[in-house]
Amino acid sequence: MHASSPVGTDRERDGPLTYAAAPFDAWQSVNALWDVWSGSHADVAGIERRARWRLRELLSAAAAAPLHARRLQTAAGAGTCDPRTSPKAAQAASRLPLEAIAPIGRAEFMAHFDEACTDRRVTLEGVRRFLADPRQLGAAFLGRHAVWTSSGTTGTPGIYVQDTRALAVYDALESLRLCGLDHPARHAQWLSSMLGEPFGAEQRYAMVGATGGHFAGNASVERMRRIWPWAARHARVFSIMQPLADLVRELDAFAPGVVATYPTAAELLADERLAGRLKHAPREIWLGGEQLADPVRARIAQAFGSRIRESYGASECLSIAWDCSRGALHVNTDWVILEPVDRNGRPVPAGTASHTVLLTNLANHVQPLIRYDLGDSVTMGTVRCACGSPFPTLRVEGRRDDVLEFDGTQGAVKLLPLALVTVMEDDADAFDFQLVARDRRTLALRLEPAGTRAAQHAQRETCRHALRAHLDRHGLQAVRIVDDLEPPTREPVSGKLRRVMHAR
Repeated sequence: MHASSPVGTDRERDGPLTYAAAPFDAWQSVNALWDVWSGSHADVAGIERRARWRLRELLSAAAAAPLHARRLQTAAGAGTCDPRTSPKAAQAASRLPLEAIAPIGRAEFMAHFDEACTDRRVTLEGVRRFLADPRQLGAAFLGRHAVWTSSGTTGTPGIYVQDTRALAVYDALESLRLCGLDHPARHAQWLSSMLGEPFGAEQRYAMVGATGGHFAGNASVERMRRIWPWAARHARVFSIMQPLADLVRELDAFAPGVVATYPTAAELLADERLAGRLKHAPREIWLGGEQLADPVRARIAQAFGSRIRESYGASECLSIAWDCSRGALHVNTDWVILEPVDRNGRPVPAGTASHTVLLTNLANHVQPLIRYDLGDSVTMGTVRCACGSPFPTLRVEGRRDDVLEFDGTQGAVKLLPLALVTVMEDDADAFDFQLVARDRRTLALRLEPAGTRAAQHAQRETCRHALRAHLDRHGLQAVRIVDDLEPPTREPVSGKLRRVMHAR
């Protein structure tokens, strides 16, 4: 029985929309926990075996979606029947070698959104109506699925639908591998803490990130609050959009045991801690979403004296890799296939930085992601990690925007890049942009030219208005916003935009 059975109906054309409480399947969760635990203790051959049969399951399921049926049919060669109508063709498609299937990027994927989902009730129109309602954050779309959005670092924002099986797998990977509960000593420590003080400070969880939208982090926290309402007050999302002094005051009042955030935000909080303004130090700090440089990691650990954990994930797949006791990122290769490739889509050997990486998410069957161009440059490890794990390691050469510092009415003010990106995306509906701090009182706005001159002028006006409001909230009335007619420059390796930066 599904815990996310609908409480109402989703009427696409007229009438009010009602949704289930949260996407959750208890049976899937139990299965995922057992599977991830046993997979954590498998050898290399056992991990590869799991990935192979999960890939067959994924390709078989994907044949129900028109977009993927065409990709599979093309990969199978001329004269092959449509796998949606031919059981024999569908069976053959499930046995295709992965490299025979053409890669797909976010722009093409979003352009064919309605054809990319195996649940044929999922439409872009329906999903957008769901996302337009902030009350549905963390709730179930069509009674069973999670939906969230990603930023437009490659020019096109993404919308991702996750089924209950994928959510169960993400939950299990996070709790057993990232949190380390698959190891007896760590599990015993957690169990002792829970029995001693079930909902004490040690169990409080704070996510510090962008709020106001259906982002993956926000939606995931709110989903958990809906599933376990009796513990909801012990998990909160704190907005990086607010002035830093307010954020520090709220974190001190909440006193979380675990803080999950971006490295740039954690580094800013570390400065507050070292300055004596932030009093509380959590037991653990979980970092992800940006490149974590070793000096930054060391500075955060020094400031808080906390255990630092790093993970690598994306809106397309929340749990791609987790860090071990040696600080190396290990890929969940029993649930994820990563293919590092060069500019021409050819595989690169371990030890070589890729131009991009192709992701195949083996957990999600409702919106299959098969050889999806993630846009990240990664380097796979060449030797087995000293921790002894059979899971391969990688290093992410990801984009890292700059924290900008300006002169405010009450002194220096630092602005987090994610907050500025959220202002531009949510308030100005702009995705192809670059914000460049020329000096401590000047912020330059670069936009990708699009549409008529009148349309470009209107967009600049909207962006300046949104930025002005954000700067004023932080006491930066003296900072000028100027137009820079140079188009945004993309990263040469990944093609992603570094959207918030200092002038070079």
